[in-house]
Amino acid sequence: MKIVIAPDSYKGSLSALQVADVIARAFTDVWKDAGRNGTEAGELDLVKAPMADGGEGTVDSLVAATGGRRVAITVSGPLGKPVEAFYGVLADGETAVLEVANICGLPMLAKHERDPEQTTSAGLGEAIRTVLDAGYRKLIVGLGGSACNDGGLGMLQALGGIFLDTTGRPVSPTGKGVTQVSTVRMDSVDKRLAECDIRIASDVDNPLCGPEGASFVFGPQKGASEEQMRRLDAALAEYAKRVEAACGRSSADESYAARPGAGAAGGLGFALQVLGGKMESGARLVADAIGLEKSLVDADWLVTGEGRTDGQTVRGKLPVFVARLARTYGVPAVLVSGGVGDGWERLQQEFISIHAITPGPISLEEAMMHAGEYLYRTAWSIARLIQAGASR
Repeated sequence: MKIVIAPDSYKGSLSALQVADVIARAFTDVWKDAGRNGTEAGELDLVKAPMADGGEGTVDSLVAATGGRRVAITVSGPLGKPVEAFYGVLADGETAVLEVANICGLPMLAKHERDPEQTTSAGLGEAIRTVLDAGYRKLIVGLGGSACNDGGLGMLQALGGIFLDTTGRPVSPTGKGVTQVSTVRMDSVDKRLAECDIRIASDVDNPLCGPEGASFVFGPQKGASEEQMRRLDAALAEYAKRVEAACGRSSADESYAARPGAGAAGGLGFALQVLGGKMESGARLVADAIGLEKSLVDADWLVTGEGRTDGQTVRGKLPVFVARLARTYGVPAVLVSGGVGDGWERLQQEFISIHAITPGPISLEEAMMHAGEYLYRTAWSIARLIQAGASR
């Protein structure tokens, strides 16, 4: 019985590797019990393939898969204060991997600190400048899990862009700063970026603005009120026009703001495309690096997971990506989630079964504190069902 375990992280609680380890331990224990009880279940072959889709764990997944290394850096965090972060260098010695999640990520903030008008992407710009200084010109930037909604304003400012208000003063590198932008100059942006190959790892296809844009879809989880969502959405639309005009694009050109993925990470998808970056499926990028498809060729089951499952998951998030990949090889998929919310029914055609690990109504804090224990219990039950089916 070959089981491929390819989960995302349970953000803020368990890394993808930890999730895979817990699920693997549960399956191993069930198979041991079956053997002791004289039940015939066949040999168990577990393949752990911790995944990422551009969010938390992207650097570690790619570094581990290629035999690369981590490099520690200090940059501005989501509130502009210095934080310890890191980037990865792949084994080719030429490619640097950065992820928003460890620079200006949402889990870096306490719940009362979440305010998209006060958060910034400046740290990502500082990190990019650092890797440019180190000589890297091939960049992979993972966009999942951001705390900001500034359209990449902070990042662009850190890279040399000039953004002024109506009085000619620089605006703050925050979501609030976006609402104050009157003049934009992009000719001062770091010239080394023109030499770069920038791959943007994200599985979000939302545009920058509108009802499916960054502010309305992702703003609430970043602390945005209804009024803030409307204000930021309108401001980002004007900001995008000014940025594109400053780059020499006319109204007849395709708008970067309307491109799929422009709304990723609070608009960093937009800003990085302005800089010449190309959007890629983060899950596909990681899957290729770790050889996931090869592992699925002769697999019997796929077990995947994520921190929270809801209607957004079906829009190409990691569990759906790996489940569809598994289906091409006739491998059924099971989803084990930290929690299940509205819209989960849309996923029924993707998975044989969908499981929430929480035992009942509990607080988020408690769920995160005991995530490993709850995950083990759920994975144990799933393993029992699969083992029972295999022994018939």
